[in-house]
Amino acid sequence: MPFSFKNFMKLHKVSLILAILSFVFYYTFAYHLQRTDFIKLLTLFVALFFFCFKLIQFEKLNFRFLLGIGVIFRLIFLCIEPNLSQDFYRFIWDGHLVSSGANPYLHTPDQLMTNMVSMIPNANILYEGMGSLSARHYSNYPPLNQLIFAIAAFVGGKSIFASLLTLRAIIILADIGIFYFGRKLLKNLNRSPHLIFWYFLNPLVIVELTGNLHFEGVMLFFFILAMFLLSIDKWKTAGIVMACSISIKLVPLLFLPLFFKYLGWKKSIIFYMIIGITSIVLFLPFNTPEFIDNYSKTLKLWFSNFEFNASIYNIAKKTAIHFDAKPWEFIKEYGKITPLLTIATVGLFTFLPKRYDLNRVLWSMMWVLTIYYFMSTTVHPWYAIFLVLLSIFTTYRYAIIWSAAIVLSYLAYSQADFKENLWLLAIEYISVYGFIIYEIVAHNNKK
Repeated sequence: MPFSFKNFMKLHKVSLILAILSFVFYYTFAYHLQRTDFIKLLTLFVALFFFCFKLIQFEKLNFRFLLGIGVIFRLIFLCIEPNLSQDFYRFIWDGHLVSSGANPYLHTPDQLMTNMVSMIPNANILYEGMGSLSARHYSNYPPLNQLIFAIAAFVGGKSIFASLLTLRAIIILADIGIFYFGRKLLKNLNRSPHLIFWYFLNPLVIVELTGNLHFEGVMLFFFILAMFLLSIDKWKTAGIVMACSISIKLVPLLFLPLFFKYLGWKKSIIFYMIIGITSIVLFLPFNTPEFIDNYSKTLKLWFSNFEFNASIYNIAKKTAIHFDAKPWEFIKEYGKITPLLTIATVGLFTFLPKRYDLNRVLWSMMWVLTIYYFMSTTVHPWYAIFLVLLSIFTTYRYAIIWSAAIVLSYLAYSQADFKENLWLLAIEYISVYGFIIYEIVAHNNKK
């Protein structure tokens, strides 16, 4: 049947209206939203999640249309500064250091402002923009991430806008890569390729990755590529790619033991060696005695100093304060326990399941990461994106609920002191825990 624009309009009229409304709302989000305006932010997010749900529901057979609008929604943010995050200032700062041959792990921005600031174009703007918290700490971004920052800084030169454009283009390309290999992986695992749109059209994914320039998307590109390679038995190449994912963000390190039963002990040893050697090669250009000490100090901060949008930790802290424990002492003690509980969780999901195909590996990853986030002291909104991607390879959908509910944590962004509203956090986590319980009961009833 020849293409007819008139027939297309009849068949897709509602979807086109939803797409146009989404475009308007994303445009408003990008160009007419201050992060202090929480009500407007919440309204936009709620509407965009509704449009996303309906578009995926209505267009089950038209993946080109959904792919096209997904790319268009991302391009809306192409030429605008992030309005919910200031991390990009540090990205460009680190990028200029690497592109000029300096090691970004050896000095904090505070230290560099006193004696080495001349090597960084727009140093004062970047320093003020990143904020005092980032400025007084060493860089925590792994080496492959630093290489991307360096490319953006080199391409941008003295132009912050050009550097932003480069970073955003890389993230958009990574998302398209996730779409491509995600669909292939879903087919290989006998799941509907249409499920990829729960990631690709998710407003949290679009806003936090393309809009706010968080590099979870690049990490997930390498991760999903590694999983695809495993699905076609190219496990040695998958090891190299998995190391690249870890060298963007360290989160995939949690999952390495889960491959042991899937690959078997002989292949596992080689697989882990490939990941280890590749990681060492990537870290080698930055390796100095000071690097190891500075980087480990920075990582420890996530367990013992920072707190945001926490679940179990907030409950434990309130209980501890009731018994006269000091908050700053409690978080340090809690931070010592969390890694041990995480290791125990990974161990359980590594050795308890009897069946261990790639579907089971991805299922285990989803639960390990979920439990880790529930225990964590810090769960930024963009952290949930990894769970959204993992969930589409299972029959569980609580991660999609969480990607919508986590928007409530943005209230802290509208406060001058970033003070959280525990009532809103309670609503967020009650909805997530409630849906998890519902899904577990529903799955057990089907058995």
